[in-house]
Parts: sequence; C-alpha cells; structure tokens
Amino acid sequence: MSDSSIETSVIDRDIPSVQEANTVFYEAFETLDIQKMDKLWLQNDSVKCVHPGWEICSGWPDVRDSWVLIFNHTHEITFSVSLLDVTVKEDLAWVVCNESIATKDNGKWLEGRVLSTNIFERRDGIWLLVHHHGSPVLATGNEDKGEESDTP
Repeated sequence: MSDSSIETSVIDRDIPSVQEANTVFYEAFETLDIQKMDKLWLQNDSVKCVHPGWEICSGWPDVRDSWVLIFNHTHEITFSVSLLDVTVKEDLAWVVCNESIATKDNGKWLEGRVLSTNIFERRDGIWLLVHHHGSPVLATGNEDKGEESDTP
C-alpha cells in the first residue's frame, strides 16, 4: 500500500466523526442549548461565525454572544440538512451543506434555505467548530417565496 493510500484511508476514517460533530451542531441549534453549543466550539480569538444577513462575529466571546442572542429570540426551529460534502485534511475538516430551516413566528411556520460551511479543527482527538458561515439561498421564480404554513 502506498503512502498516499494510507493517508487517504486515515482521512476516510475521520469522515464519520466529522459528520457526527456536524450533526451535534444542528442538534444544539434545534434544541437552543447554549451549553451544548459551548462544547462544540474552540473557544479562542481565532473562531469566526457569519449568520445569514449578519456582520462577521470574531473571537469566542462575540461568537457565543451571537448564539445566545439567536437562542433567546427563537422559540422553535427545525433543520433538514442535505447534500453534505465533507472534506478532511489532517486536523482540519469542512462540511458544506444545504440547510432547510423552519422556525415558528407568531404561531406560523416560516421556511428558508441556507448554504452553510462549517469548519472543524481536531484538538485532542475532538472535532471542534472554528468557523460557521451561513448564506441565504434566494428563491427562484419556480419556488414559493416566504410561504407561511401551520406546520414545519
């Protein structure tokens, strides 16, 4: 077996653990659990977060404050994550995916789509978020625009 195939098999072995870290991120978001979110992030000045329509949050205190603000103003939210593309390069990994989001506002469900990139760094064998970037996906003429419903 060549060195490159050994390296590839090691990286391939890491993909499920990166996918699991990504799943835990969305679970923390859906449950609005700041303690769970805290455990997912590398807590230093290098982390970054860009929520759709927001300016960049830099450093752990700003990133954490952004999650607290979102969680305090969200009553219910659900995610359907699709088209996951996971890349692992040694101790860095990134996940690009589509988020279909439903959130309840004044008793009505609002739906939207976001293209997201989540970057993880392995520290002491644990994949931690170092960057999250969400960009809104604009509706095309063939889709319903901002349609409300009673169910997600």
